[in-house]
Formats: sequence, structure tokens, C-alpha cells
Amino acid sequence: MFIPLHDANSLKYIKVQYVTISLIAINVVVWLVTGFASTQAFSDAAVVGLGYIPAVVFDFADLEPGLVLVPENATYITYAFLHGDFMHLASNMLFLWVFGDNVEDALGHFRFLVFYLACAAAGALVHGLVEPSSEAPLIGASGAVSGVVAAYFLLHPKVRVWVLVFFRIPLPLPAVIPLAFWIAQQFYMLAVDGDGSVSWGAHVGGILAGAFLVIVLRRRGVPLFDRTIVTPKAVRHAEQTPVPAEKVADRPAVPPTHWGR
Repeated sequence: MFIPLHDANSLKYIKVQYVTISLIAINVVVWLVTGFASTQAFSDAAVVGLGYIPAVVFDFADLEPGLVLVPENATYITYAFLHGDFMHLASNMLFLWVFGDNVEDALGHFRFLVFYLACAAAGALVHGLVEPSSEAPLIGASGAVSGVVAAYFLLHPKVRVWVLVFFRIPLPLPAVIPLAFWIAQQFYMLAVDGDGSVSWGAHVGGILAGAFLVIVLRRRGVPLFDRTIVTPKAVRHAEQTPVPAEKVADRPAVPPTHWGR
């Protein structure tokens, strides 16, 4: 229903969203190696060996030894770095690019990495609980990205986000409108389309984990629901540093400058 394009929400605590950029880069490289530039046999082996298979994890089935690439519990994480095609990759990475930087800003680099991986694991777990005997591999960053969306929803519902509605109409909307609709859609689709090709359970698992973890892992003083604008300590210190009166008098008048992001 909508595609996020940009949010006017500057970073307050960090200069660069290193973890978000690194996660996007890793996902792209993994797709290039296991999808774009690989043979079908190699791609299938990666999906089976690194994808999350509920029936294997819950001991309803076993993988042939030659297909095992990592311990089965490791697939709670590895599945989130595989994607089926370019559009699958691009849609997940676009959501991560638009919303990930501000969540990383609110949590800090290391805690954001923990947050992202935990949301991925939660997405896989809920998918497995919904379909415990499924032998189809689950792949994609949707569970982790859903957690990022839920965290952004709790942190910045009032921030205006440019979205492409119905793939053609660009609109600036408060984040609460498209994100609330998107989150509600995931729960609805889980209820009515639990057997489809999309794992709505993984999305819901990521949303629930993200909503909980952002409350626990956010920096001290970071508010929820855009209650106040938090000024970092370094900026507060600079603003509170008194300027000698004689130097203020010597300054030439400078017209105000409007800065964009």
C-alpha cells in the first residue's frame, strides 16, 4: 500500500548510522553471492543450509548431513541475510534505510545490532510456532525490519515521512498513519492468510520484539511518542557556555540560515 521514501528526522546522538549501513551492505553482498551471481544449485543449497526450517529446528525432520551449513539454532539469525530476488531485498533494505538510522540513534550502535538480531530471531520463532511442521525454508530480513518499524512507530509517530501511496502518489504523512496501517495489516494478514507464501508470523514476531526491546534498550532520556525533543549533552553544553559580552558586541549581523537535512 505504501513505500517509504524519506523522513525529515535528523540524528541526535550519533554522526553516522554505521550499523544500519553495514547491515544493508552485508545483505546486498550475501544476495550477490547467493543469488545474483550464483548458480541455481548453489542458491538452493544456501537457502536450505542457512534458511530457517521449523520442522528441522523443532525436530520434526532432519536435514541430510551434506546440506547442513550451520548449527540449526544459528538459522534463527542466518535466514535474515538471505533474499529470494532483487525486489525482496530492495523492499526490506529500503525500510531499513529510512527507519533504521533513527532507531540506531535512539539505542546506540551496539544495542541496535543486538536489537536487530533479536527481532530477526523473534520473527523466526513466531513463524515456527505458527507453522512448526513446515519444511519450507524461511528467508528474508522482514522479521528484523518489522522490529525496526515498530520501534520507529513508538519513538517518532509525529515525524513526517514521505511515502509513495499505491506505488505512484508521493505524500508527506505523520509516521503514525502509514506505520499504524502497516502494523495492523501484518496482524490481519496473519489471521486470514497464515498459509500463504509470505510469513506474516515472522513480521508479527519482529513487531512484538521491536516494540518491547526499544523500550528496554533505548538510551536514558530518549522519550517515546515524540513527547519532547531531546538535545544531546554535547549540544546542551555548547548552548549553555556563556559568551563574553565584549565579543558579542563585536560580531557582525548575520542573516539566519535555513538548514536542511
